[in-house]
Parts: sequence; C-alpha cells; structure tokens
Amino acid sequence: MMSIQHLLEITHLKKTFVVNRGMFSPKIFVKAVDDVSFNVIKSESFGIVGESGCGKTTIGRLLVRLTQPTNGTVHFENEELFSMSRKQFRKKQCELQMIFQDPFASLNPRIPVGRIIGEPLAVHGIGNASERRKAVEELLEIVGLKRSFYKRYPHEFSGGQRQRICIARALVLKPKVIVADEPVSALDVSIQSQILNLMRNLQKELGLTYIFISHDLSVVKHFCNRIAVMYLGKFVETASKVDLYRSPLHPYTQSLLSAIPVPDPAANRNRIVLTGDVPSPANPPSGCSFHTRCPKAMDICSKKLPVLRNMAETHQVACHLY
Repeated sequence: MMSIQHLLEITHLKKTFVVNRGMFSPKIFVKAVDDVSFNVIKSESFGIVGESGCGKTTIGRLLVRLTQPTNGTVHFENEELFSMSRKQFRKKQCELQMIFQDPFASLNPRIPVGRIIGEPLAVHGIGNASERRKAVEELLEIVGLKRSFYKRYPHEFSGGQRQRICIARALVLKPKVIVADEPVSALDVSIQSQILNLMRNLQKELGLTYIFISHDLSVVKHFCNRIAVMYLGKFVETASKVDLYRSPLHPYTQSLLSAIPVPDPAANRNRIVLTGDVPSPANPPSGCSFHTRCPKAMDICSKKLPVLRNMAETHQVACHLY
C-alpha cells in the first residue's frame, strides 16, 4: 500500500518508441524512458533535469497520459492511472494538468484567450456560460492579467503574458498536480523570474504540487525541493536540493553543476568538460550509459549497469564509484 504522503508514485516506468524506416529496413527501438521509479510528496516541487533528448519531457507526457507507457505504473492518490478507462481518467484528469514549454505553440491563435482558458470547464461540463466566464476572469487576475483581456487573441500578448494564460488554463480545473515542462525556457531572463515567482505564490495559496522539468540547473535550484538528474532515459541521481548542490555524487551531476554560470568573473572554478556526444537512445552503450563520456570510468562501468543506491535518507545515486 502506498504511503498517504506520496501523492504520486511512479514504478518501473518505461517508454520505447518504434521507428519504422521503411518496408525493407529493420525497425529501430528508442528507449526514451528506461525503468524510472520515483515518488512525489504533496505540495512539493520535484525537479527533473538533464540534457535535451534524455527523456524528461516523455516522463511528463506519460504522467498526464498524453503518451501510453510501454511498461510500469503511475499511482495517483492510490489509483493506477493507466488501468483506468478513458471515462474514469477523464474525472481524474481535472486534478492532473500540464503547462507546456512553448507558450506560442500551445495556444490556438484563432480562439480568444477567455475561451481558451474556459474550454476545459466546458469540456467537463462545469458551470454555465456566465459562471465559466466569471471563473476565467478571476483567474486572469490571479495570474497577473486584466479581466478585459478575455476577448483578446494570443497574438496580442507577449511571451510572458502567454505563459500566464497557459498557467491559468492549467489552473481552471483546480488541479492538485501540475507538470511544468520547461515553463520558462522560451522566455527572457527577467520574465522567467516573474513566472517562477507567480508559480511559487500559486503553490502556497492553492497547495499545488509541481513536477518541474528543465535543463537549467540554476532555475531548478531556485524552484524545487527535490531533484532527479536524468541521463539517456534513466535517473542517475536523486537528492534534496541542499544535498545535490552541496555534495553531488554522480560525475554527470558534477559536470552539470560545474557549468552553471556565476556572476563573478574572477571566481576560481573547477569546470568539468565532458568529451564526446550523448549516445543515441536507439543504440545505448552497454553497462552504464554515461561511461563513454565519464572522466572517472572504470572497467566495470562498460559491463555492468549501476542501480540507484541509497547514500543518505534523501540521496540516491547510480554509479559504480559508490
């Protein structure tokens, strides 16, 4: 039985995409998510970081059932999401929403923003037209926009304003969990801080739980309580924010942290530069998938797959060094 404290529990989640190159070519199997397990505690911000193509966005899409898994389970409040019928999940879907990366592509340019935000209410049959409009106008104010923007179209807004509209759309069904997929990566740095502060304030006011997906470790440090570092479809390290930034264990995590820019040009930094490219998920290396780029690789690394080991109460690492 899952702990009541765990709002979400993900177990052995896998997603393999099949690429068909043609009638006479063999199929390619791409392991986007390869046996990932973790849990999320109510009202926390759980961060997933890694390079582009590591599978973190696929995890987000799996959690809201936009993509079906190849294997594994996702329990949300003790209910397994993928065993639900479409009708059963539709009720649960209200409590599990997603903010997408690109605020320009995720809004229909032909529909006014009031209708965009209120559409989930209409789809789920919540309220009448006047009640839905009132709820949308209140949400516009909550996310820092004017009620008069109700009839405007997405092209009339800046990138930061569009992302506020996307946040309002995610909030309109009063969810418990929001999966935020790179929610500030397409925005200017000054706007990023405004959106992050808005999301943090909403979390305090509404008791939200975030799964925050990003490639930017400095953003994740500001926003998240616990962080998982992902490489080529697997978690290589999970830890509390304090433990991860104070004492990173995995060589990959150490290299990522060493690349974070600092404002002091005179600071003496031990920059860890990785050699080579990220291997293809269609043909990953044997053993530890990071050993081809790891500065501390040993013979065992190319032969045996490391598993996540508990190094402390809130710190796990998958590395043969430990």
